[in-house]
Amino acid sequence: MKRAKELNRKQHWESVYETKNPEQVSWTQEKPITSLDFLDSFMLDKDAKIIDVGGGDSKLVDYLLQEGYTNITVLDISAKALEKAKYRLGDKSKQIKWIVSDITEFKPTETYDVWHDRATFHFLTTAQERDKYFQIAKKYVSNFLIIGTFSKDGPEKCSGLKIKQYCEQELIELFSNDFEKITCLNNNHITPFKTLQNFLFCSFKKKMNQNIF
Repeated sequence: MKRAKELNRKQHWESVYETKNPEQVSWTQEKPITSLDFLDSFMLDKDAKIIDVGGGDSKLVDYLLQEGYTNITVLDISAKALEKAKYRLGDKSKQIKWIVSDITEFKPTETYDVWHDRATFHFLTTAQERDKYFQIAKKYVSNFLIIGTFSKDGPEKCSGLKIKQYCEQELIELFSNDFEKITCLNNNHITPFKTLQNFLFCSFKKKMNQNIF
């Protein structure tokens, strides 16, 4: 049953990216300003290891390359999404590490200075899935964590799938064992269809007493 659910989730996202262009999906951003502002606030070295979890064909990677970052990983459950991103970037795609994986099954081989997740975490609707996510982040994030989810004022579904909405306190408490809140904000995302989706973004710092391994 568990394996079937994983396959169904992967099949869903492969179908979405196979059949729809960026202007046909609600999450598309021409420039991910909120994410970039959070990353800029960390004052990172250009060789900082950054992973974009559920990055799909997001343009965040384009802007990170433009700003001179040299150690970027993009992870997504959909191989087709990453193919689209690679095609868009052309030769620049060779500078990126691309990983096809369900985040709950991800087995990192390195730690990351920054873990960025816009709109993946809210698809984890069971406690078991969220616990797997926490365990991976706890072990493999060495410094900063950025989580963007639908807020309590946001949609209840995305791409036809149920999601879990969050308020600020709930999100902070979920990560509080291992990460300390830096800042949280609500942000209205304007979709390609000119509708509004309210997101909650929080940034966190790894607690110093947490061992990576």
